[in-house]
Amino acid sequence: MVRVAVVDRDSCQPKKCGHECVKYCPVNKSGKVVWIDEQLKKAVISEALCIGCGICVHKCPFEAITIVNLPDELERDCVHRYGPSGFKLYRLPILRRGKVVGILGRNALGKTTMAKILAGELVPNLCETEGKTGAEDVIRQFRGTELQTYFSELYSNKLRAVHKIQYIELIPIYLKGTVGEIVKKAGIREELVKRFGLDKLLNREVDKLSGGELQKLAVAAALSKDVDVYIFDEPATHLDVVERVKVADAIREYTQNKYVLVVEHDLTVLDFLADNIVIVYGKPGAYGIVSHPAGAREAINEYLSGYISSENMRIRDRPIKFETRPPERKSGKAARLVEWEDIYVDLGGFQLEVSSSYIARGKWWSHRPNGIGKTTFLKVLVGEVKPVK
Repeated sequence: MVRVAVVDRDSCQPKKCGHECVKYCPVNKSGKVVWIDEQLKKAVISEALCIGCGICVHKCPFEAITIVNLPDELERDCVHRYGPSGFKLYRLPILRRGKVVGILGRNALGKTTMAKILAGELVPNLCETEGKTGAEDVIRQFRGTELQTYFSELYSNKLRAVHKIQYIELIPIYLKGTVGEIVKKAGIREELVKRFGLDKLLNREVDKLSGGELQKLAVAAALSKDVDVYIFDEPATHLDVVERVKVADAIREYTQNKYVLVVEHDLTVLDFLADNIVIVYGKPGAYGIVSHPAGAREAINEYLSGYISSENMRIRDRPIKFETRPPERKSGKAARLVEWEDIYVDLGGFQLEVSSSYIARGKWWSHRPNGIGKTTFLKVLVGEVKPVK
């Protein structure tokens, strides 16, 4: 067995604790097992000397430490590690031309890291945190597999890739101007502008777009690139049901005979888009393991059941089941959280009218199309936007 000791850099706060991990380690006196790194300003654990007692895990006041044992053979598949005692990623999905590969799994398991590696934005260090690795080392690591050919062509610029990022809310920070200006600058195809309804937003400033509108702008920009590899990190987020189908349909149509990777949580979108799916499992923030590929339906059913047969691995203690309808909840006047009178908002090119109503505790709201004013209404409720009346 291989011991993996990971310290969550965001949670570890040496200035706010008594260094319990260092103080209570039973073997720290005989060797440097746990210490506070002067450069990182965080705790570091030597996996070679750690005995796996778990005392530091329980003593850490911020629950920042994870120690697990993994099979020896898995260590040969380690692809990337974020520094000493950092997150570890095992294996990568294999991309095939003309096939859409989906990635399914919880957050903080390395899905975005995989997307960056396969897009050529990040050269994996093969978990050699102290040594230096380069493109040749990566190609050599995957010799005899389809990934060897893929990385050889990617690093020699024979393959060009585009990566639609996950955090679309960053777009207004880096891109200023109207949608029309961005469309022209990014070379977004006119047919995609009309297909996604962006033609109605050409005069609107990018920082005034809703999440769904930003998502469609980002997907349209990616699909307008003439490249060999298309990577979409959560393309359905912020979109309503109709728009999700529209975007998924466009991805299928515009990426034929290309390498395509889709990271997505929406099972319906993945079932529609992906030919094969890999499941990522492990401990969020500590390590992620990529399963062997399976057909879309088989992989989704195994993910819901919590058991991956090809890995002989249970990833959840109970299956996920969907109720046909949510349970009824009683809500009287006392359960009302927010009430409002008739509201009228005028943003120049967009007007919004809201009838008087209220939000009750435990009630579900209906889903409405993108760009119809949901975000504007919420901004009114919290005082960010002032209504005309």
